[in-house]
Amino acid sequence: MERVNSFLGKHLWVQVVLSLLVACVVALLLFPRGSAASTLLYVAFSSIGGLGVVLAVRRREKRAAGGSVDGLVALDRKLRRGEVPTAPEERRAMRDLVENRLHRGRHRVAAQIGLAVLSCAVVVATALTANLPRTLGIALFTGAFLGWLVLYGNRQYRRLRAMHAELTAGAAGATEAAGATGAAGAAGAAGSTGPAEVPRATGETARDTRETARDARETARDPRR
Repeated sequence: MERVNSFLGKHLWVQVVLSLLVACVVALLLFPRGSAASTLLYVAFSSIGGLGVVLAVRRREKRAAGGSVDGLVALDRKLRRGEVPTAPEERRAMRDLVENRLHRGRHRVAAQIGLAVLSCAVVVATALTANLPRTLGIALFTGAFLGWLVLYGNRQYRRLRAMHAELTAGAAGATEAAGATGAAGAAGAAGSTGPAEVPRATGETARDTRETARDARETARDPRR
């Protein structure tokens, strides 16, 4: 399974072709009166907008991963396994990728609710205009698709949150360790140098000078001292 995921991750066009074929098969099963060619053209035309979104997301994720498809596939593999990168550059790339996906999925709950409402509306409209077998087919397909979407989306979100927590905790620990090391080094340097000699105040120096001059005058007046 890991090889299949890596192959699909490297070749985006394979994912697009497989998605179009699956959508075409589902459309033919639900609406068998249409021809395969017309159904494929309809599905392809309807998927142009989604294909543009997928390409834009892929471009941003590849840029966050360092600009290479192999780097993006490697980060995806570690993200699925829950492996936290150790190299600084790889950690930075993983953090950018995770933050990008978390930012993109910040409205996932609202999107799931909206998709569920729209799907239910399609099922109801089909039930009012079509026969029972077609309505049951669309209802089963809609339920399976929504269930898979919610389960897969929640699992991916948990993986992203766990990886983000690991990367954030590692960065905080490294910062604290660097601060403690710097403070210890400064304290050691101060201890080896020893306490600095504090110069005497200016007033005390002037007073000592006056006392020395007075003693000299008294000695000059009375040589016996």
